[in-house]
Amino acid sequence: MSAPGRIAFLLSGSGSTLTNLLEQIAAGSVPGAVVVVISDRPDVGGLAIARAHGIEAHVVSRVDHKGFEAYSEAIAAALAPHDPDLVVSGGFLTLFKVPAPIEGRMLNVHPSLLPAFGGKGCWGHHVHEKVLASGVRFTGCTVHFVTDVVDGGPIVDQAIVEVLDDDTVDTLAARVQAEERALYPRCIAGVLDGSIRLEGTRVVRSEGR
Repeated sequence: MSAPGRIAFLLSGSGSTLTNLLEQIAAGSVPGAVVVVISDRPDVGGLAIARAHGIEAHVVSRVDHKGFEAYSEAIAAALAPHDPDLVVSGGFLTLFKVPAPIEGRMLNVHPSLLPAFGGKGCWGHHVHEKVLASGVRFTGCTVHFVTDVVDGGPIVDQAIVEVLDDDTVDTLAARVQAEERALYPRCIAGVLDGSIRLEGTRVVRSEGR
C-alpha cells in the first residue's frame, strides 16, 4: 500500500473546508494526510481545528510581509520543509505567486461556475451577491488548479446549483457549500491517486473520476 499523499492546507477563516477534508480522510475517501496548515491571519478557527487534530499550524501574516514578492517568498519558505504532494486552498484570501516546486500541484475551490463570477473581488458572499444581482438561473462551484491568474487555472470539475426565485445570499451560499463539500474532496482524491492529472494546461481524467 502506498503512503498517503502529503497535503498542505491554506486557509483564512473558520476551517469548515478543512474539517470536511479531515472527515473524508478519516472515512477513507481521500488517500492523503494533512501535514501542515498555514493561515494568513492569526486566531482563526481553522488554526484551532488543525492543532486539535495534532497538525502543525503556522501563521504567515500579510502584515509581517510587505509586498507581493516578499509574501510569496514567505509562503514558499513555509511550505518547503513539509514537501507537500498537493497544496489545498480552503478560502485563502491573500494572493501569492505559486512556488515553482508546487506548480500544477495546488487546488482551489471557488463558489461559482468559473469563468463566471471569478477574479478580483469575487470571493465568499460577494460572489453570491453578484450571482443574485445578475439574474442567472444557475450557479455552482468549481475546483481548479491554481496558477498566477486569479481563478484562471485549468478547471478540474464543477457542480451546478439552481438559483431559486426566493434565494438570499445565505440560502444560496448554503446550497453551493453543500456541493463544495462533496466535490472538493473527490477532486483532491483524484489528484492524489493519479486519476486526475494536469498535462500542460489540460486536465486529464482516468475512467471512474
